[in-house]
Amino acid sequence: MPWDGDDLAGKMEENLERQQAAAEDRARTSTGSAEDRARNAQVESLRLSRSRIMVQLSRATVPAHRTMLERALKAIDDQMPKKQ
Repeated sequence: MPWDGDDLAGKMEENLERQQAAAEDRARTSTGSAEDRARNAQVESLRLSRSRIMVQLSRATVPAHRTMLERALKAIDDQMPKKQ
């Protein structure tokens, strides 16, 4: 069976969508205050966005596209809470 980049990309996108849905479910059902749930949902959303951008960055070949993805990655990293 030949390698199909579109099929692989589709499977990766489906996986990311499942992860997003699972994160949203966890955020809705987690214990704690509404503020804690909102913060956890935001962090999970940033983490998934970062993961998606990393996949795109690994495949990007056009310098302008790579630059745009690197800037998006930096913006996400700036929004992520710092680990202590």
